[in-house]
Order: sequence, then structure tokens, then C-alpha cells
Amino acid sequence: MEKHIVKADGNGAIDVNGQVSPVTYTVSLKQGKGHYYEVDIRLMAPRDWLLQRGFERDAVLVSQSGARIPVYHDDGNHHDNNSHHDDGRLNLADTISIELTARDDSCTSEVDLMRKYPEFDG
Repeated sequence: MEKHIVKADGNGAIDVNGQVSPVTYTVSLKQGKGHYYEVDIRLMAPRDWLLQRGFERDAVLVSQSGARIPVYHDDGNHHDNNSHHDDGRLNLADTISIELTARDDSCTSEVDLMRKYPEFDG
């Protein structure tokens, strides 16, 4: 059974096709089965800013630690056959603020976790 441990906020940057802007994000930590940690990352970005930079589905979050973490847009319509855009790409019909997410289960120790996610320190 997974155990929810903690949430924390961080300040970093979002990189869309080489164009970078400051961004805040939230990291949620759960201890997974076995000896690894599962980190969910969520951030909000303005739809128009993303579109102007050629964003379609993914970008890179540069976290507080300097880690480059791919983040993805899931419009929630990819399983809806009646959707006006079911290819998952961002477009003007989407909401003004777009949630980008990622999941990282690469940390197998607390030392790895704190090195990659200093947001949890404290």
C-alpha cells in the first residue's frame, strides 16, 4: 500500500523549445511499494504563452535542484471520440491555464530524493 508523505512547493523554470520562463510548481511525495519514492510534479502555465512558443504536448521543468524534468499536458480528451481535438495537442479551445504534470520514481533512497528534490527539505 502506498503511503502519502508530504507536499512542497518549488520555484524553477519552464523550458519550451529553448524559451525559458520562471514558474512555481508543486511536488507530492509518496513512498511506493518496495524501496522507492514516487514524486508527482504539477505546474500551471498560461495557454497562450505555451502556444506562442510552439508547445504541443510536453515541456521541460528546470527544478530548484537544476534537474531537467519532462512535463506533459494531458487535455483529458484523448479517450473521448466526440472531442474537437483528440490528438492530445494543446490549442486555443483549451482552458487559459494549462496543467503540466510528471511522475518520477527514480529515487531509491532518501539521499537521492533530497538531492533531486530539495523542496522536501524542511
